[in-house]
Amino acid sequence: MPMNVLSRLRVTVSRLAVPWLRIPTPLTFVGQDASLSLCRAIAGSGVQRVMVVTDRPLLTLGLADPMLAALRGAGLQVDVFDEVEPDPGYELVLAGVERLRSFGAQAVLAIGGGSPIDCAKAINLSHANDCHPSRLTGVWLYALPRRRGLPFYAVPTTAGTGSEVTMAAVVSDRQAQVKRSIIDPKLLPGTVALDPKLTVGLPPAITAATGMDALTHAVEAYLSTMANAETDAWALAATGLIVRHLPAAYRQGNDLAAREHMLLGSYLAGLAFTRAGVGYVHAVAHQLGALYHVPHGLANAIVLPQVLDYSRPRCTGRLADLARAAGLGAPVANDEGDGALANAFIARVRQLNAEMGIPDRVPALRAADFDRIVRNAFAEAHGTYGVPRYLDYGSARALLQSLVPG
Repeated sequence: MPMNVLSRLRVTVSRLAVPWLRIPTPLTFVGQDASLSLCRAIAGSGVQRVMVVTDRPLLTLGLADPMLAALRGAGLQVDVFDEVEPDPGYELVLAGVERLRSFGAQAVLAIGGGSPIDCAKAINLSHANDCHPSRLTGVWLYALPRRRGLPFYAVPTTAGTGSEVTMAAVVSDRQAQVKRSIIDPKLLPGTVALDPKLTVGLPPAITAATGMDALTHAVEAYLSTMANAETDAWALAATGLIVRHLPAAYRQGNDLAAREHMLLGSYLAGLAFTRAGVGYVHAVAHQLGALYHVPHGLANAIVLPQVLDYSRPRCTGRLADLARAAGLGAPVANDEGDGALANAFIARVRQLNAEMGIPDRVPALRAADFDRIVRNAFAEAHGTYGVPRYLDYGSARALLQSLVPG
């Protein structure tokens, strides 16, 4: 049986199964000082020992200080695991598990971008199931039942990954030089806070990359063959918020309204893609991150226009919907105008990248790595993601060639 047929069958199974699954939506505090409301909720839950998972740069900036003070002021014992690095690997997760156990934590609070939140997810699930994180990789549908971890809370400090509402955690296999995903509803936090004050200090380049990461989540979720009416509503709303407010957040970092809209856009995109999945943009970007350490949001931003160009013949109408959500055309659909709107949306994605100084090439990308990248990207995407148009080997190599500096 052809590989694409098998892949479609597996995606169909997932699409039919998702509506029957209990994928919870976390209780969410939104607005300035929402993070302190979350701390009060933790204190009121009855736990006494909380392990905070974050990174040293965030601590150095003092972003976590008000939360740590609020927790300790409420009488809780707090241990801060601040060793998280970009693209956390198995060894870091295991170190976190050991720290959690030695402290005797009763709850886990992740503060930071995608890396701290994903690392905290993996720590919590590995601890609960007393196993190496490598045994958790893959889709929960094809795994043995797993135990749920400790009460888990998350506060994102970037508007990009949507990790605070997704059932996925990405961890790096350093030895194999690949990124692997753990996908399980048990990863989800129970409560999150979207506090725009925590994102004000983000440098413009980080705002740009994380914002395009969020846009990629919304776009790929909407174009997925696993999408449904609920995920469509979230993805379209997220696209509108991000396209309209990312430029302001990039240009004026202290614009709290733009920052809050970006957090909401990232959140909604996360709700959408954790149910509808992503696509080739992520499959390729994960390989660029694993091989060349290209930050994930930046890799997504670079790859997104190329994948949209390739996918367009099979999803013109859906791309036109995204254009309308982004304010690029009249709200009434018609077949004659869909082609132009689809092109306008792809052009707007490229324009956003250009306006924010995001390159359209990957300087480290080498033709000698193409076979490995394609093989790993196909292994990740096929049968997992509901891509609108399947890549063949030659088309995948051509796509990568378009990313090599000229």
